[in-house]
Amino acid sequence: MTDLANDADSSDTQARASYLLEGRRVSIADLVKAELLEVGAQLTFERPRIGETHAARVTDDSTIELVDGQQFKSPSSAAIAAVGSGSFDGWHAWALDDGTTLDALRQKLLDSVAAQASNEVAVQPSTARHEKLKKAREEAEQGNPLTLTVRDLLGWWGAERRGYLISQQVVAELDNHSLSTVPDFEAVNLDVQVNLVIAPTDADSEQESEKGTVTVSSTAASESEDTHVLGLTVGNLPSALSGVVAVSPSATFEEAITEMAVNGYSQLAVLAGTRNLRGAVTWESIARARHADPSAPFSKAIIKARDVTYDQHLIDVLPLLADFDFVLVRDQTNSIAGIVTANDVAAAYGTMATPFFLIGELDQRLRKILSDAFSVEHVANLCSPDRDRDISSFDDLSIGDYQRILQNKEAWEALGWPLDRKVFVKRIDELREIRNDLMHFNPDPIPEDAVHKIRHMIALLREYGD
Repeated sequence: MTDLANDADSSDTQARASYLLEGRRVSIADLVKAELLEVGAQLTFERPRIGETHAARVTDDSTIELVDGQQFKSPSSAAIAAVGSGSFDGWHAWALDDGTTLDALRQKLLDSVAAQASNEVAVQPSTARHEKLKKAREEAEQGNPLTLTVRDLLGWWGAERRGYLISQQVVAELDNHSLSTVPDFEAVNLDVQVNLVIAPTDADSEQESEKGTVTVSSTAASESEDTHVLGLTVGNLPSALSGVVAVSPSATFEEAITEMAVNGYSQLAVLAGTRNLRGAVTWESIARARHADPSAPFSKAIIKARDVTYDQHLIDVLPLLADFDFVLVRDQTNSIAGIVTANDVAAAYGTMATPFFLIGELDQRLRKILSDAFSVEHVANLCSPDRDRDISSFDDLSIGDYQRILQNKEAWEALGWPLDRKVFVKRIDELREIRNDLMHFNPDPIPEDAVHKIRHMIALLREYGD
């Protein structure tokens, strides 16, 4: 019994180690369970700059209880509520009587589970990533933040593209190490470089809202709710932060025209310093200025230019692009860092639309082939033998159902195709995963080989299904 209990404890410990290192935020309950934090422990949040001290305690159900009885699972939410306004990272704000912060306990727990998991092959990538994140935090604390592309950052998690689940995991593990990316890794292109920096923790430097209401920072909010960038942002487009060619307000027509001609541009930004946008010139504005007055100074060709931030949702910028054909993009430092044109947006949406149309044709062709070969009753028995689903027509079938039907040896032989069933079904399974990925509207285009796989399958179905 003792050996069995020890085995069970070991299995539970290993599972917890893997779980905590695989994209979940550490919680107060985790600290209590690991006996790093005692129930009833007194916590203090000191704000020496303004002479305030707030008290709290850890409850039986692993929440943080303020003196007024309010309870919170999130340390940051508890810190914000204690003050009544502002934006705070509670993991750094709350400390025990000996000065140990909750963040220090969190790091101790992560180190512990990483050590426990180090002998488990299945979680070795997680422990290696834990060490990378620890090193990144050390570098950031010393003022030397690690710089890498979004693509390389995702590689730490074994991913090539962003999606809801992988982004959720990245954000959670960065939070566990008090790290964030600048610029936001979700709002920029895969090849843009980001810095791994310490998430803001200086509570007293935060500006309180004008009305004195509670406003949760991105760090605090991310502990209790999903704060992922949904949909395309301006920064997701390749040109948004790739640099911008500009001229000064004192430039000549010849300088502007030459820059536009040698680069093949239709417009140029006019900047007096990287942050000071004075406007833009276009072929049209130059032509209009010179038509009105052949001796007009260059300033007469400068028109008003619209600028947006890199993390704005692209769909919200579409009206501007419809009216002005281009917008200039500001990065996280408020510098003009790129330009987005209507053509850039058309290309981006076109790249996203093509796989959707192809998946739609694939679905229609598979459905037609199966409906021509089998009855609804027959496929219903194959897809739902226990009758736990109501399949009354072929429109009720998913691509997973197509796969189940084609996996059946008798159904496959009924089609009479001179093809290998296992190879064919394996490719259908790959296309099912591609289809599911598309339906999550990830900001990154699917790999080119995925598009080729869909096209080749459609061509095959045309050949054997028509």
